[in-house]
Amino acid sequence: MSTSVNFPINADRVKQQALEIGFHQVGIADVQGGGVPNDSIERLQDWLALGYQADMAWMANPKRQNIRAVMSNVKSVICVALNYYTPHQRPQSVEYGKISRYAWGRDYHKVMHKKLKAFSRWLQEQGEGIQTRYYADTGPIQDKVWAQEAGIGWIAKNGNLITREYGSWVFLGEILTNLDLKPDTPHREHCGTCTRCIEACPTGAIAQPFVVDANRCIAYHTIENRSEQLPKAISSHLEGWVAGCDICQDVCPWNQRFSQETDIAAFQPYPGNVAPKLADLAEISDENWDKTFVASALRRIKPDMLRRNARANLEAL
Repeated sequence: MSTSVNFPINADRVKQQALEIGFHQVGIADVQGGGVPNDSIERLQDWLALGYQADMAWMANPKRQNIRAVMSNVKSVICVALNYYTPHQRPQSVEYGKISRYAWGRDYHKVMHKKLKAFSRWLQEQGEGIQTRYYADTGPIQDKVWAQEAGIGWIAKNGNLITREYGSWVFLGEILTNLDLKPDTPHREHCGTCTRCIEACPTGAIAQPFVVDANRCIAYHTIENRSEQLPKAISSHLEGWVAGCDICQDVCPWNQRFSQETDIAAFQPYPGNVAPKLADLAEISDENWDKTFVASALRRIKPDMLRRNARANLEAL
């Protein structure tokens, strides 16, 4: 017995509603027989076999290799994107720490989940039997793979998803549903012969085009590495970064040409996030950390980690 649902609601109406809710982009991917598009399983398995996930054990979750293990009767993946770019620029002085743009404002999970919840509720109201499940970097979903399949953008040589409209300054979300919806055409890759991101990475984290080694990635070490000390190969090349790293995005021609300011006020920077002083971060107390980073994605970087990152930068001066 088929688990798909057919109602007088079509893909165009679904995408119109997504835009009305406030998403900047939306596309639909069809879930094929294997439960994952193209050769993404093989690429993920090869990446895991090389140990490029570092300590991110959740990347090996088998559900990531078959979306039907997440939702057994899924027929369509509705992919959405939110532009988070703001035109603020960091000061160049070495006394300042650098925080990745994605974490300048309100925690994107909170913003995205609120919109996804409203979108999911609307979908379910369109007819009895419609099922949905939504994620925003919170489940075993290959979000960039599905976003490319849905025509939103393409996975670039630096591992980020680039859109023609906003560059790579976007947050991604997905709604899995048992609705049969007309899919969009998968996006083609448009990096061409450009290697700016590869050449700009100070730690050589882009092991080869389209393959990022987390063991050498500044963003991984400043956000995910829980060790008391950072590896010397990383700490000596931080270049001021204390929370994430935007180097490969900042040099990308697509970002330089197509980035545009977001209309979502929540993504505007909180005070101090654009230009925090390394000396202050190196001594920040747990209490001040708690007050400073309320409703922020930076809460993933615990105060002892933030102090570690700042001190590593100061020691490298």
